[in-house]
Amino acid sequence: MHILLTRPLDDCRDLIIKFKSLGHNVSHLPVIKINPVEYDQLNYNDYKGIIFTSANAVKNLNLENIDKKINCFCVGLATEKIVKQNGFQNIFCADGNVNNLKEIILQNFDHNHGSLLYVSGEIISSNLDRDLISEGYSVKRIVNYNALPVEEISEKFIKDLKSLIPDMIFIYSENSARNYLNLLKKYGLTDIWMDTNLMCIGEKSSAILNEIKWKKIFLFNPGEEEFLLYKI
Repeated sequence: MHILLTRPLDDCRDLIIKFKSLGHNVSHLPVIKINPVEYDQLNYNDYKGIIFTSANAVKNLNLENIDKKINCFCVGLATEKIVKQNGFQNIFCADGNVNNLKEIILQNFDHNHGSLLYVSGEIISSNLDRDLISEGYSVKRIVNYNALPVEEISEKFIKDLKSLIPDMIFIYSENSARNYLNLLKKYGLTDIWMDTNLMCIGEKSSAILNEIKWKKIFLFNPGEEEFLLYKI
């Protein structure tokens, strides 16, 4: 099976290795690039919990002065893996869904216990901080990275793509879906996907790509990629 992955390399390297070990042909076309953003210095002692809605939020935060025993809330398994690697101990993990993450916070963190620090990228799919504030929580959000669009595809990649159309493509965010669609239109690649299965995180992401004719569209959560191979 030919699989196309669209995340930055740091975010999908393990998946590329895994898929190749299973005998699949894997192509990599990142549609966003991660750019660190300067943020205000913080006194981490002011917070009793920290929220990460992406692995990039962890990677682009100075973790040196954070008590690793702080309650740490992660949106999904990829983010959980990074926080574990950085020594966090009290971790609560959702299944890749921000709404589920909110419920986990409501169930496991008393708003009277103290303030929460929410670390994210510039573009978010849900206003988690506002939702928690409406529930009586004290939340400070900081932005420590943004995702910029990749605007060029090499001629060699386009040639290779046309010679072997992927059986499956993974899209991980609305931003990625939008950028991918822009690339397809720019290079005249909108009409070659009728035998390709589109795998999207969330209906909003898939809706952006609905104007393209796909074989089938599946919704998934991070960590389910290998399972999806056996659904098509």
